Amino acid sequence: MNGLEQLVVKAVKGDKKSLEKIVLQIQDTVYNLAIRMLWHPEDAKDATQDILIRIITNLSSFNHKSAFKTWVYRLSCNALLNFKKKKFLNAISFEEYELQLGKGLNNTIEYTTNIAEQKLLIQEAKIGCSNAMLQCLSSDNRLIYILGEILEFTGKEAAFVLGITPENFRKKLSRTRKNLHHFLTNNCGLVNTKNTCRCYKKVDDAIQNNRIDPNNLLFSKNIKNIQLMQEIEQFRDEVSLYQSNPEYNTPEILLKEVRRIVTAIQK
Repeated sequence: MNGLEQLVVKAVKGDKKSLEKIVLQIQDTVYNLAIRMLWHPEDAKDATQDILIRIITNLSSFNHKSAFKTWVYRLSCNALLNFKKKKFLNAISFEEYELQLGKGLNNTIEYTTNIAEQKLLIQEAKIGCSNAMLQCLSSDNRLIYILGEILEFTGKEAAFVLGITPENFRKKLSRTRKNLHHFLTNNCGLVNTKNTCRCYKKVDDAIQNNRIDPNNLLFSKNIKNIQLMQEIEQFRDEVSLYQSNPEYNTPEILLKEVRRIVTAIQK
């Protein structure tokens, strides 16, 4: 039994400090999964709060037959599928998104000549665009791709998380991988240099169409080690494209709200 699972035992017995330590250790895991699944950080924040509360209130049902984080992923995935349905967020099709990518390409960034600001805007375009491509997949297939390719779960682990057989998971992952690979190799200039679309070429168009707000970046604020333009141009396959996206810290305001709710639950 690892340290996290020992905390679970103590928390189930009523140890509040152990419960808070559990939340601190899993919150970023849940939040980053939610961002990849839902695209918008604000939706991810709302979903993460719901998921953390669900985990806290169902902690006693963890039977220690799997790793605790695997169990966390299982609850998170189920909640995210329901969250999507509840929010009525419509996924864009690959055909629609392909049309978007072909429009508004500029060879320079006219919004600003400041190199540091340009790097942030390019990073914002890259992360926003790559995550938007995931939205072209159905909710089920999106989770399959995130678990199997980006997070590199084994077939057995991913099957447990999703409640399907390993064979079914492998078949679905193979189909999903082919669909996304086909789209990226035909459209993304980072994966295939023959394509005209590049992150920096989309910056001005994204700003003009309110997909990027330079004064309120969704993905590129508070990120350490922002990738340089030349580094962004080095990706040659879709997996490295997605794995290069940064991990995020859960917003502090979310932790405060979860603490408030936990305190209310325990009274």
